[in-house]
Amino acid sequence: MPSFRSPKAQADHAIRQKLAIGSSRHDNRDDGMVHSLGTARTYAETLGTFSSWLKEERLGDLRSVGREEALRYLAHRSEEVGQQQLDKDRQAIQIHLGQQLPRGMSEIETIKSATRYTKEQLQMVREHQSPPHAMATEIIQRCGLRSHELLTLRQDSEQPRSTHREWRSDLHAGQDGPVYTVVGKGGLCREVVIPADIAARLEAVRLPEPVIIVDRGIWYKSCYAVGGGQAWSASFSAASRRVLGWSDGGHQVRGCWARDRVAALQEMGYSIADAKAVCSQNLGHFRSDVLEYYL
Repeated sequence: MPSFRSPKAQADHAIRQKLAIGSSRHDNRDDGMVHSLGTARTYAETLGTFSSWLKEERLGDLRSVGREEALRYLAHRSEEVGQQQLDKDRQAIQIHLGQQLPRGMSEIETIKSATRYTKEQLQMVREHQSPPHAMATEIIQRCGLRSHELLTLRQDSEQPRSTHREWRSDLHAGQDGPVYTVVGKGGLCREVVIPADIAARLEAVRLPEPVIIVDRGIWYKSCYAVGGGQAWSASFSAASRRVLGWSDGGHQVRGCWARDRVAALQEMGYSIADAKAVCSQNLGHFRSDVLEYYL
């Protein structure tokens, strides 16, 4: 039975079960307990945010949460917070679950410190990739996908978008092409418009049956013979270094699409605020401030 407590009350209760105030942290470093009131307050705040997300995503509560939900949340948070906060989130959830979780990297800090690719540079990179990876780069550049989302591409009739979010009615304003869906960080399934010319080439490499691909420890059923995930990221970085002499990672390709999308919406008459709001949902976010890091 789900908890009827508020997210804050759940978090406070969870931390109280882990308090060991008065005993030395240094003498009990690996006991899985919280030895400082300051740390307890920090972890309670972090778990409160985690609990709110679980409720919003309809994934249960802190009492029933497991490793899979925790990893989904940390993946979601990697695009919203810096490295220091992401580490705090992981540490608090580890204490709550009583198990170690892999350390993730904040994509915000990666984006903030990166050089932006031009369209001409991306064309040069694609020319130095294999056909499946070159197609993946083009899809990300023209549709704003994350690398692992390429492994989840489906026609919208096969994989409907998530219904627990309130989507904008003008989500696809100015876009032309068939609608597909992808599953992003946190498990959110959203619609993406694939331009008709790419969609035709994509369907030409549709697999007779889905194949299992394991990417960064996660299993995906991929329906298309197109690059994606860590293999695509490695291909992109290697091609970028060969042709340009440097690489700032494949995630920057998504940023190129975000900037083009906001500009296109403004040309259609959208205010900058509305353009950002539409684009943030296109990217799988529901906070326009996250979009600032791409712009």
